[in-house]
Amino acid sequence: MILLDPTAHPVIGHRGNRAFAPENTLESLTEAVALGADAVEFDVQLSRDGVLLLMHDLTIDRTTSGTGPVASHTFASLRTHDAGARFTADHGRTFPWRNRGVVIPSFDEVVEALPRTLPMIVELKTPAASAALHAAIVRHGLQQRVIVAGFQPASTKPLRGQGFALGASTPDVARLLLPAVLRRPMVAPWYQALCIPPTHHGIPLPIGAFTRTARQVDVVTHIWTVNDPLKALRLWRQGVQGIITDDPAAILVARSRTAFV
Repeated sequence: MILLDPTAHPVIGHRGNRAFAPENTLESLTEAVALGADAVEFDVQLSRDGVLLLMHDLTIDRTTSGTGPVASHTFASLRTHDAGARFTADHGRTFPWRNRGVVIPSFDEVVEALPRTLPMIVELKTPAASAALHAAIVRHGLQQRVIVAGFQPASTKPLRGQGFALGASTPDVARLLLPAVLRRPMVAPWYQALCIPPTHHGIPLPIGAFTRTARQVDVVTHIWTVNDPLKALRLWRQGVQGIITDDPAAILVARSRTAFV
């Protein structure tokens, strides 16, 4: 899988083609694929009635016409809200996806709509969704094309040793900081990928050190969210594998013009 290939430089659509379409929707994800993204990244959690669905926030207020916690709605209720209502690419002057029938998709719908070989990074927003995601991965046979990540250790701990790749949690990344900076050898971890930002609370992370240390134990590094092509090129030169971006078209163009990729 390209997402685990240490020699690859995949461009990964962050929640799809998020700069130009409503995040975590079929429309956004299929746009990213059409543009040529090597993989997609999206977030999952559960509705009140246990349906695995795509949503980043724990509430639907920011991205839909509705309000309230995701977990307080049934899936049928969530589908009544316009998932394109609040999308704007011009700071609120226009809302081009409003009233176009965009809905919150289920995980099953997304897998069935995307190409059967497309790799994906799936982020668990709550530990409550871990078992449902595990079952869905097995049901769809996704083990060889998925990385499951989650900030909370409780999200991915139940999934260890289940036959698919996992991303490090936030505490795991924090524990890696000192060995990386001091160039100390790293004991082979339980995870296969670092999916991390270039900064944390405004403080730059030592991406080169992280990448160098991770490579020694066959762990790849994917960085989010990178929309500046020059920044993406700098990160690739530091040894990063994947760029997770809201604007896959721009990053793909930059990669195509770079000799080292």
